[in-house]
Amino acid sequence: MTVRINPSILAADFANFEAELQRISTADYVHVDIMDNHFVPNLTFGLPMVERLQQVSPRPLDVHLMIEDPDRWAPGYAEVGAFSVTFHAEAAHDAVALARRLRDIGARAGIALKPGTDIAPYLELLPEFDQVLVMTVEPGFGGQSFMESTMPKLVSLREEATRSGLDVWLQVDGGITESTIAIAAGAGADTFVAGSSVYQSDSPAAQIAALRAAAGAHAH
Repeated sequence: MTVRINPSILAADFANFEAELQRISTADYVHVDIMDNHFVPNLTFGLPMVERLQQVSPRPLDVHLMIEDPDRWAPGYAEVGAFSVTFHAEAAHDAVALARRLRDIGARAGIALKPGTDIAPYLELLPEFDQVLVMTVEPGFGGQSFMESTMPKLVSLREEATRSGLDVWLQVDGGITESTIAIAAGAGADTFVAGSSVYQSDSPAAQIAALRAAAGAHAH
């Protein structure tokens, strides 16, 4: 199984983004958390920022929209060149139509689920998505503790993806460290968002390598 490590720039030094992006150039993708202070109680970046990051990032952008009305706003992120655009199931009016729109523009379409959201209704919709993000913390702020109670969702997703022969990436975001990444990989995740554990280390490259190794050793 391919292991993908996507550091979250939510944990970076916002005043030095270009340099901070270079610090994670050994990662697979750059995870960009968009928060609107409505869907979640925090405010981060918007479309102009992502458009600029797209121009200077050494790796493709994995955009995570924690916003209301993604049906309206998500296509714009695909249009500026984001590699992957993930929106929340709880916020979308028509998740399938939105995913198809994102794919039509040329981005990978992802759907995210909060810890309390039931996975069951989405299992039969898996072919419509390129990625499913299982939140392992309540979305809104970085630095939270990993919620192991979310792992059964990953198990169900991995079983359905395997049964259906789908190449859908299963992503986890929240509290990812060398110990928790092993748990998530064992449950079926293959794409991992890590913020604090990468950016607060002396060597982000070494930490990315350590996370990759820990996930690979426990991969499903």
